[in-house]
Amino acid sequence: MKTLPLFLALSLACAVLAHAQKLVIKGSDTLGAKFVPTLAEEYKIRNPGASFEIAAEGSTTGITAIIQGTADIGMSSREVKATEISSAQAKGVTLKPTIVAYDGLAVIVNAKNPISKLTLRQVEQIFAGDVTDWSAVGGPKGNFSIYTRNTASGTYSDWKELAMKKRDYAKSSQKMAGNEQIASEVAKNPNGIGYVGLAYIQAEGIKVIAINGHLPTKAEVIAKKYPYARPTFYYTNGEPKGEIAKFVDFTLCVEGKKIAEKVGFVPVP
Repeated sequence: MKTLPLFLALSLACAVLAHAQKLVIKGSDTLGAKFVPTLAEEYKIRNPGASFEIAAEGSTTGITAIIQGTADIGMSSREVKATEISSAQAKGVTLKPTIVAYDGLAVIVNAKNPISKLTLRQVEQIFAGDVTDWSAVGGPKGNFSIYTRNTASGTYSDWKELAMKKRDYAKSSQKMAGNEQIASEVAKNPNGIGYVGLAYIQAEGIKVIAINGHLPTKAEVIAKKYPYARPTFYYTNGEPKGEIAKFVDFTLCVEGKKIAEKVGFVPVP
């Protein structure tokens, strides 16, 4: 029986390993709709054989996937909750956060809406249902059509924290699966209002509203002058290792930061 030369055997083994490399990444739509898939494509160019399974279904699903061991990286636009830390510890899992970019939640309205600015108090009143008509905030008469993320979204929780003093959303608010859906609905509805991450503010048919005189620009987010600025995270089970660590490092390297900026995020300084 003939044996393969050592260098050829090793080459074949490496080829098999290369095809076996697969990162499962689940969680935040804010990160998972544009940013992480773009990173993955660039990473594969530099690491032939690497492959990805990316599911952007909300931050809660990403954190849960790490706890249950069904993902290598959990994308999240919010910090973990105490209950999630307890659940993880019960399974011997350590939730390790890595800040991968900064974001700002922009308040958007239909492009034809004459309103161009709101106060923090007015935003709270609108999303909590204290006021129901645009005329209450200086606009033309017409009921608000409020679009929010769904309850699995970290953005849904962050908005309650950042903009609503942890109050409940107005009962009339409509829950959307992702940022793109919110932008799409607001673009179609003259009375629409919602919030989206910075990667989605260029959608047609919408405009961004100034809040207390501040817009979600890179400078305003870095300086923390924009009131709805926030970090976004990767969560892993303990310190990332192997291929997971390589992808985390790629996200935070110069090339990764360029991608973050290109899709609309503010890179980690």
